[in-house]
Amino acid sequence: MANSLEGCVSALRNSMQLLDSSIGILDDGVNDFPRLAKVLQTTRHFELISEPDLQAAQSALLSEIRPEVENLLQRVSNHLDKLERREQSLIAKCDLNEGRLSRDTGSESAFRPSSRTSQGRRPGDESGKAASALQEMKYKQLRQKKQRLSYAVETLELQAKQRERQLRMSMAAPQQLYDD
Repeated sequence: MANSLEGCVSALRNSMQLLDSSIGILDDGVNDFPRLAKVLQTTRHFELISEPDLQAAQSALLSEIRPEVENLLQRVSNHLDKLERREQSLIAKCDLNEGRLSRDTGSESAFRPSSRTSQGRRPGDESGKAASALQEMKYKQLRQKKQRLSYAVETLELQAKQRERQLRMSMAAPQQLYDD
């Protein structure tokens, strides 16, 4: 009977060793499980929507934005017209001043009254020098004014070109929405 029990004990020991090695193998395999679970966990970064939902959202956004864009375009157009009229006015003033300057240099000065010249004063007279200095000063002021006006016209032209460019760029963006 001791032999039969000894056989049972040895079979039990073999089973225990087999179970211990199986537990060791399972421990090695499952030991990294928390890290693997974290690595394999999926994070949803983007929510996917259907194509009809996307098109409906785009058309709603377009219908919401379109009146504002048209309003802004109308305002820009009005402002550009206003700037163009102002530019034309400044150009006309500049031409008028140039005409006055050329007329004054070609004929008797408008700054010197004709009654003074008819009084028989000599060109070397002090009042003639003062009038000449006054005339020179007026010419200088007119030239400076002309330069300021031409600078203002150039500035307005540059602003108009820049606004036209911005308008074209802003019109290109909504056009892309229509194309899509």
